[in-house]
Amino acid sequence: MPVYQLYIGANKAKHTNSVLMMEAIKKKPRPAFKEGPISPQFIADSIAKHTSKTNIGAHQIFLGQVRADVIDEKVVTGIEYSAYPEMAETEFHNIREAAFEKFDMICMHIYHSLGLVKTGEISLFIFVSTKHRQEACEAVQYLVEQVKEKVPIFGKELLSDDSHQWKVNT
Repeated sequence: MPVYQLYIGANKAKHTNSVLMMEAIKKKPRPAFKEGPISPQFIADSIAKHTSKTNIGAHQIFLGQVRADVIDEKVVTGIEYSAYPEMAETEFHNIREAAFEKFDMICMHIYHSLGLVKTGEISLFIFVSTKHRQEACEAVQYLVEQVKEKVPIFGKELLSDDSHQWKVNT
């Protein structure tokens, strides 16, 4: 369990992590996987749920979309994502905890697709809420890099000639 510190400054106390964050970390891991593409409606609903949280000053969102890359004259038509869910969910949880320790976030969500996601559809949705925009921007950048680097998710790129190749994260 992380250690929470309280710094006393000139006429005010600043928590390095908010009470809301402490409660979020104490919860058990939240499921990050969604079967198939992440729908625009799911994203819109996630945003709408935050309108009642009036201590938020900034939201930052990252949406990862499947591209129609051309590989050896064949076009990527989709990616079939797979993972070892228990291991991946543990890694998502560790990334969340580390992000809450590193950034003063009010709220944070990470969702990744499993199964088939066609080109043009969303496979990764990261949503961060903070008091100030700079913190939100930095947190999302950190989260995207951590997910790409640490979470064991495998992408089989499906090609226009019905062949496939395994995706290499860059």
